[in-house]
This record gives sequence, C-alpha cells and structure tokens, in this order.
Amino acid sequence: MTIVQAFEQIYSVQHTPVSIASAIAKMLQEIGVQYAFGVSGGAIVPLWHALQHSSIRVLHFRHEAGAAFAATEAYFSSGIPIVLFVTTGPGITNALTGLFAARWEGAKVIFLSASTSASQRGRWACQETSTYRMPSTGIFTTESLFHYATTLESDDELPEVYCRLAKGLAQPGGFVAHLSIPTNIQSSSVRTSLPQVALSLAPAAATEETISKCARLLSQGSFAIWVGFGARDAADSILQLAEMTAAAVMCSPRGKGIFPENHPQFVGVTGFAGHTSVLTYMQKYRPQRVLVLGTRLGELTSFWNRAMIPEQGFLHIDIDPEVPGTAYPDVDTFAIQSDVGVFVKALLKHFPQRQSQSAVVLPRPKHEEINPRVQGLVRPKVLMDAIQQVIVEGSDAIVMTEAGNSLAWGNHLLQFTQPGRYRASTGFGSMGHFVTGVVGAALARNGKAVAIVGDGAMLMNSEVSTAVRYQIPAVWIILNDGCYNMCGQGLALQGFKGMDVEIPQVDFVQVACGMGADGIRVENESQIRSALEKAIASPVPFIVDVIIDPTEAVPTKGRLDSLISQGVINS
Repeated sequence: MTIVQAFEQIYSVQHTPVSIASAIAKMLQEIGVQYAFGVSGGAIVPLWHALQHSSIRVLHFRHEAGAAFAATEAYFSSGIPIVLFVTTGPGITNALTGLFAARWEGAKVIFLSASTSASQRGRWACQETSTYRMPSTGIFTTESLFHYATTLESDDELPEVYCRLAKGLAQPGGFVAHLSIPTNIQSSSVRTSLPQVALSLAPAAATEETISKCARLLSQGSFAIWVGFGARDAADSILQLAEMTAAAVMCSPRGKGIFPENHPQFVGVTGFAGHTSVLTYMQKYRPQRVLVLGTRLGELTSFWNRAMIPEQGFLHIDIDPEVPGTAYPDVDTFAIQSDVGVFVKALLKHFPQRQSQSAVVLPRPKHEEINPRVQGLVRPKVLMDAIQQVIVEGSDAIVMTEAGNSLAWGNHLLQFTQPGRYRASTGFGSMGHFVTGVVGAALARNGKAVAIVGDGAMLMNSEVSTAVRYQIPAVWIILNDGCYNMCGQGLALQGFKGMDVEIPQVDFVQVACGMGADGIRVENESQIRSALEKAIASPVPFIVDVIIDPTEAVPTKGRLDSLISQGVINS
C-alpha cells in the first residue's frame, strides 16, 4: 500500500473529521508497528487514546526507561519497529537512557512524546516542554541520539513525517526517531491532502570490483574472521565461507552464536571476559589479514589491543561507513560499506572450491567442569554450567546478560550455536537494560526470555509488575551477592580501598510474589537445576534468586587493564 492510499483510507470513513492523533496511529499501523510501550500522562492522552483504539497493542509500563529498554529488545526479538510513548517533561527525560541504548544497539524505535501547546509555552505550564524550559538540540532535533526528530505543529507536515519514518525504517541498520506533538495538535483535525510519494530502497552493497579485490587479498595468505552483531543475519553464509577457506573465527560478545561456538574453527570470544584462546591464536598463528564483519571493534570488543592487529591489516565490512578504521585508526584498513549478508554471499562466489583443512589444531576456549558442592554459597561458574544445560541447551529461550558481572560470566562461560539466542550490551552498557528488556523480548517472541542480572540492576527498574499485568513469561536469574561486586573487585585490583559497594541483601522472591509473580530462592548448589527447570516451565513471570559467593574472581582482567591504561589507578 502506498502512502497516499494509506491516508486515503483515513479520510474515507464516512467523511468524519479525523484527528491528527488518529492519523498518526493509522500511519504507524501502515508502516508495520504492532506494539506501543510507554507511560501515560495528561498531555499525551489524545495520542494514547488513538493508539489504544487502533490495531496496535498498547502496554502500560511502570517507568519510561524500562519501556524504552523493552522496546529495544522487542525489536530484536521480532524485527518489527516498536513505538515508545511518553508525556511531557520528565516523561521525555526519563526515557532518554533507554533511547540512547536503542541507538547504540541499532534498534528501530519510534519515540512519540507530547509537548506543551503553543499558547501555554513560557508560562510555567506543568511539566512544560518547550524551548523556554528544556533544551531542544539533541532531543527535539536530529543529532547524535535521533536519526530523525521533529515537532509536529501542523497537519501539513504529516506527509513529510510519514515519508521520513517509512524511509528510515526501510533502511538496513538501526533507526531511532522522535516525533513530538503538542497536546492541542494531537486533537486537531487533519485537513491536508497528500501528494504521491514513492520509495524504493535496496540494501547497501559493494561493487563487484571491490568484492574481487577483497577475494584477492584474502587469498594471498591466512586470514581470520571477526564476527560482530551486525552479521547476525548472515550466519549461514559466514559458516560456509569459514569452512570453504579454513579461516579461524572469533566473535564479539554481542556476536555470540552467529558462528557456532562448538565449531573446531571457533577460537573464542574477544574483549570483555573473552577467551585467552583468541590471544593465543593471534600470537602463535598471526594471520595476514582479519575480515571484520559487522562489529565496531569498540573497547569491550577489542580493548584496542595491539595483539589483535593482523600482519597486513583489516578488511572491515559494515553498513555504517563511519565504523571501519575508527577503533584502530593507525592500522591499514580496507573499508567497505555494505550489508554484511549481501557482501558475504557475493564473496562466496570467489571461493568455489573448498580449501583443504589446515593441519593446525586451533586454540579453543577451555571450559572446566566443576562439580556442585553440598555446602557453601553458590559459585557463579556452577550456576552458569546449569544455565547452559537447562536453558541454553534444554530450551529455545533467549538469554540476556545485564551489564556487570552477569555479562562477564555469560560472555565467558555460556556457549551458543545459533544466532539470536544471546543478547548483551557492550556499547552503552546501561544497568537496567535487560532487567526491563527481557519483558519486551518475551512479549515480542511470544515465548521465554531469560535475563541474568545482578541484584544492583534488579533494584533499579525491573518491570516485573508489567510482566505480571500482561502475563509475559519473562525469567530473571539474579546473582544476589549484596553488593556492586564488579565495582568492588575492580576497585580493589586498581588499588582503591575502603569504597562502599554494599547493598542490603534483598529477598527478591518475596518482592516478586508481592507483585503477583512466582519465584524460588537458591541458597546452595544442589538447588540450582530444579529451580531453573521450574523457572523455564513456569507460565507466569518467574524469579530465581541465587545467593552467590561474592569472593569468586570474575574474568574481567581485560577491562581492568583498559581502565588502567586510561589512567584509572590509585597511585
């Protein structure tokens, strides 16, 4: 359906005047939106009401940031753009952290906010949202947060807004837009007729000459493949390329599972809580080149470690032309802007014959087995081993790890063999992302999603109540150690003593049950497996509150070394 046809439908219903709020709701339906998450307020009522009476399912959250994180993860679970709606003033500012995460992660989220009507601006309206009381640059304008942002002051602007949103959503990669609508404009009538608009978009692709050059460079010697989250839709082609060329493969933390972690050519996860087998490979079998697919090579993926530089540089493929060459600006990099899937499929044509497998046995991540003990607090390694067996291998649930020690243990110990089963944030890395994002993920996939989180994050903003309200089968596994343990261990290793990182230990099962969810507390290792099995089988939101040993050393040396190199050390 064209844009004009969509709006003609809006106008054709018995010639009844249609509000701008209703027109926007219809517009969102036509561009594929199925869910709207948010928190209501007086100034957003007309639009909230219009969404509620459309085919879009509206979910009322408890906090705007939680709704934004949930929208991000609902997008990644479904591939469908998600709407986030908030009211004026603090409704907008509360949502910003989650929206920054959406932008950094590459989600498609349309942010709808209210703003103060023109006649009330500058007069100290409640939660006034105007240039008199709030900065406009970066919030209401297209800047580093929003790919597109505007304040709708008239129905005359609807055609351009529709075109911009449709075009942004059709493009590969992320798209975060902000449409701010004054309250009086929301309820005003649509009068504008729309011109014909045609959009035709194709994914970015490298030229045949560029692809041929890449094939020649890769054929000149050994190469490795570094897989990132941006390659998640190219898993089959990457596996085929690796097996045809005998290339070693490593992945970023967000790229876990895109290439099977049990494959003999997989040398490990790079960066934060990654595997020493990667560095062993780079030092012992240093490749001439590394083919980088869909990763920014940011700090928590590479730590900008010089050991990761191949002899003759990188071939870096990314949909964003600003990414290649940024992490290692002094290293020879052949930068190619392309959709990763399109590029790898085209590259495969230049390797028609499977190369003989190398006689070299590549270094592999080591996973030691630890037997559960009868007494003592739960060791995180034992917990992760049980999660691997019961949840990763025993179900189809998405697994998410919250920023902090949860992320470290998950990156280091969990193994995935399929794309789309693991989610982590190593860019913006906000606490609270997955304690709330798990709700959106479970809803959008209509199935289990499991968040491994710390007690600190769980106390921030968990949206358990939202999951109960809509009977969303989210699961929270809480590493409950009564402190901000990553900070505590890290500070000690950096020479800082006497810092307060303690949290009064909480019984999260009681909290969850008080909201209408279910849960179980795990206080020793013999209880872990049965608790996880109960959680994964539960039809209602479920908490597994695990009392863990806070003295277990977390595999975060790379992060500490990076901080020390930046001057964070007590001298």
